Amino acid sequence: MNVIEKKITVKDLVTKSNLPASDYVINPYVGCPHACKYCYACFMKRFTNHSEEWGSFIDIKLCDKPISQKKLQGKSVFLSSVTDCYNQYEEKYGITRKVLEQLTEIDCELTISTKSRLILRDIDLLKQCKNLKVSVSINTLDEKFRSDMDNASSISERLEVLRTLHTNGIYSVLFMSPIFPRITDFKAIVNNSKEYVDEYWFENLNLRGNYKQIILIYINNSYPQFIKLYNDIYKNGNMEYWNELAIEIERYCSEHSIKHINYFYHKDLVQAKLGGK
Repeated sequence: MNVIEKKITVKDLVTKSNLPASDYVINPYVGCPHACKYCYACFMKRFTNHSEEWGSFIDIKLCDKPISQKKLQGKSVFLSSVTDCYNQYEEKYGITRKVLEQLTEIDCELTISTKSRLILRDIDLLKQCKNLKVSVSINTLDEKFRSDMDNASSISERLEVLRTLHTNGIYSVLFMSPIFPRITDFKAIVNNSKEYVDEYWFENLNLRGNYKQIILIYINNSYPQFIKLYNDIYKNGNMEYWNELAIEIERYCSEHSIKHINYFYHKDLVQAKLGGK
């Protein structure tokens, strides 16, 4: 897929966050060439006036304003919420590295989320961050399924990122997201990575907007044995599968002393945060 590049000027890279665990977010880019078929961030097109297909455009944010140390001191910061800050265009433009160079001077709680091996380029800066977690998204060990879903780094590369981060003393999180019913084997992923992962985050597959039908068609064509279950969840709203899986995850993690957070009810967490303001 050809990706349309455009440079845009913004007043500030830092914005307030509605995410449950973050005060502020930094998105160095608009759009994401990983083009994940299940990506909730495609809703951004409503606000950015992009008519192009999600994954086919990337806006590079240029900003002269330094990141405010006063604003972020002691706060939680998420990098990034609606793009992968280490998408392949970061290698060309280096916006994320410039952000990191400033964040190393700020005593904030920083979380970076990525699906890219490019993050290892900046391991020198990551080791300077005072309070850092790096989460790497993995929801399968099946490379065929992964390649059907996104254009990001391979599963083996992502696991190597986690291993390298852990070896260098950086807190490593495997973000098992999104979990696909009957396709994601959470126990196999944990067993394959537990030696070098400090914490696991779990998030269920949410389907809405244009990509809901795309995923359901894919399941019907590639995993027809599961389409009845997917229709029950995503057309009938039956949450029984997720409730049972949440219990199973809690039991398994407790039995094996695995540090974890369950984000299955992400929408409820967001609403709770907004209601608490």
